[in-house]
Amino acid sequence: MKAKRSGRIINIASTHGLVASPYKAAYIAAKHGMVGLTKVIALLEVAQHGITCNAICPGYVQTLLVECQIEDTAKARGISREAVLRYVAQAAQPTKQFVQVASLVVYLVSDAAAPITGSTFPIDGGWTAQ
Repeated sequence: MKAKRSGRIINIASTHGLVASPYKAAYIAAKHGMVGLTKVIALLEVAQHGITCNAICPGYVQTLLVECQIEDTAKARGISREAVLRYVAQAAQPTKQFVQVASLVVYLVSDAAAPITGSTFPIDGGWTAQ
């Protein structure tokens, strides 16, 4: 990328890169670290080479891992999948919907996003607005 003087780096952090939740110290530390790494790379290491580096901080995304966690939590607590979604998995997300990051990724790799670097983008259904 440096040789071509062009490139896009997009780190996928988490809403937990911006806010904390109990019992997730290691995960939250790693995601805060990803946000910090994004800023260091963007501003200090590649900005003068035409390369951007940004972080996306999604809330709950519907992945296989999350689906397995939902099922495990439902069984462990003796509640329905819907109850886990509403009161556990998406409790912090006011929209109560899974989020998607693909459209933002497409934008950040486009030429239109060339001036954007060192930024953090929460896509979290309103989680960090609280």
